[in-house]
Amino acid sequence: MATQYPGPSSPSGIRTVLPAKPLSPPRPPREPSLPEHQPPPWLRPTIRIRLTVLYGGMFLIAGVILLWIIYLLAAQAIHEGSSLPFQVETITYPKGGCVDNNNNGNIPSAIATCMQHQRDVALNTLLKRSLIALIGLAVVAFAFGYVMAGRVLAPLGRITRTARSVAGSDLKRRIELDGPDDELKELADTFDEMLDRLERSFDAQRRFVANASHELRTPLAINRTLLEVQLSDPEASPDLRQLGKTLLSTNERSEQLVEGLLLLARSENEIVDRKPVDLAEVASQALEQTRAEADSRHVELREQLQPAVVPGNGVLLERIALNLVQNAVRYNVAQDGWVEVATSVEGGQGILVVVNSGPVVPAYEVDNLFEPFRRLRTERTGSDKGVGLGLSIARSVARAHGGVISAEPREGGGLVMRVAIPV
Repeated sequence: MATQYPGPSSPSGIRTVLPAKPLSPPRPPREPSLPEHQPPPWLRPTIRIRLTVLYGGMFLIAGVILLWIIYLLAAQAIHEGSSLPFQVETITYPKGGCVDNNNNGNIPSAIATCMQHQRDVALNTLLKRSLIALIGLAVVAFAFGYVMAGRVLAPLGRITRTARSVAGSDLKRRIELDGPDDELKELADTFDEMLDRLERSFDAQRRFVANASHELRTPLAINRTLLEVQLSDPEASPDLRQLGKTLLSTNERSEQLVEGLLLLARSENEIVDRKPVDLAEVASQALEQTRAEADSRHVELREQLQPAVVPGNGVLLERIALNLVQNAVRYNVAQDGWVEVATSVEGGQGILVVVNSGPVVPAYEVDNLFEPFRRLRTERTGSDKGVGLGLSIARSVARAHGGVISAEPREGGGLVMRVAIPV
């Protein structure tokens, strides 16, 4: 039966269940974007391709019908206009003509045979040349239809690009489509109105979290000062000291919660002002800050740090590494525990991997670990290991940098935490 633990005690307390076994190679993260094997753009059944096929197909069908009608009318006209208004009594056949010299006795039959041959030749020539012209016009029609479909669907491409930028937390982008007041402009205006409402809603939410957190900081700091002063009094009774320590621990946890909420509110926005940050240096700093705690818990720290420079905010990226390393140290096995931290560059992404020994984590619970205040079948309060915002903060920071974070259970126990940031 798996053992569940709440999150760490730092302001970024991470909620995980950490299990134990030798290090296994991490798997690539689950990307929420495009499929792995995407067909070329010209093979995808896009609306533009379908409209092109529709336009070209309709022209081709109309051309075939028109060609058939012209063929029938031409055959009828040639047949009606080929009768002679006179009689021929003698005729000489040239070599290679439409009849042979054995029919000299039946002049009308020879003339009819020859005229029919000429009609067939004329109709066949008309049909062949018409088919060639139809094929050429069909190619032109498909190309023209593709160009026209692109012009008609250009506003949709603009809407799509704006939606993608909004998906990256850039809620200030607008489509602002100009042109005729048609269905596409109505769709773009509706989308802009929705973005306005979303931006106001998110701004109000962030302001509320930030203001509430700031308002709570002052009384918590005052409470901590008063409790520390009371505990420093040499005349305080043992019961009073015990009560003060309990209240001080509770106050410290409240401060961690406030700090975590502030950081979570900050990290929800996309990082605009980015500077080169080496994930190896970030991970090294996190290891140094956690080394004393790891020694006290008899957890071995291992590192395989290779340069991995990514654009981003150094403070926030260090918070990801610190959260993951602290989490891996605190939720480990009682004896012979270990934590391994590795950085590298793979496929145009800076990779940070934190693997640890520890108790077994159910695979179906892994995704829930990234939810704020999420615990695995444990109490929501009373924990000395954090406030349940650690992985939520890590995920928000990764998303703000255009990256992803994933967690996978290790065989035998523990977690493999993998962060991928675009280079």
